[in-house]
Amino acid sequence: MINKFVSSVREALADTADGATVLIGGFGTAGIPDELIDGLIAQGAKDLTVVNNNAGNAEYGLAALLKAGRVRKVICSFPRQADSYVFDGLYRSGQVALELVPQGNLAERIRAAGAGIGGFFTPTGYGTDLAKHADGSLKETREINGRMHVFETPIHADLALIKAERGDRWGNLTYRKAARNFGPIMAMAARKTVATVYEEVALGDLDPEAVVTPGIFVHAVVKIDRVATRAGGIKA
Repeated sequence: MINKFVSSVREALADTADGATVLIGGFGTAGIPDELIDGLIAQGAKDLTVVNNNAGNAEYGLAALLKAGRVRKVICSFPRQADSYVFDGLYRSGQVALELVPQGNLAERIRAAGAGIGGFFTPTGYGTDLAKHADGSLKETREINGRMHVFETPIHADLALIKAERGDRWGNLTYRKAARNFGPIMAMAARKTVATVYEEVALGDLDPEAVVTPGIFVHAVVKIDRVATRAGGIKA
């Protein structure tokens, strides 16, 4: 009998290796898998490459992982905001590397990995420093319909950490509103996907037309309790 629910975050993340590339869902404060990030800190994997929309808030979630010294590189679209001081300090002191990727390109690079696409051409970033590799060399370019495009490569990962709303024992998932964000494409792009859910439902209780992430892309699911946010609302 297939049952992808596991008893704890610790069990779900036990085999995470040093040097892993980790996709972490979330957009702003919506859909951040805080419990999984905390579990990754406790698990101890280091030298991680983390892919996320931003670079953490204050000293919790991704910022806590950075502060713990577990991350060597961040790939994101929005590294700077009022409370991103943990990343800012680490980056300025040379302790963390940054690969800045426009948000649309970031989503498409992740999606391309899950779809098995070898890369894609996009006009976004052409003629800027974003059209260069980390070593300063230029990315491949091509003129398409009279407009210059830059070739971007997929972002494959060893692990994806995502937050969903409901799930069944086969790993089928649905999301809550904006908490959906990067979760579906990240689940497809990783060798292993771990998801948290607030509700565990029986097989057949999820409308097949409403399933966003099919269980084939999910390897472990952990049920968590819904708690108040730090701002006093309900966690998305």
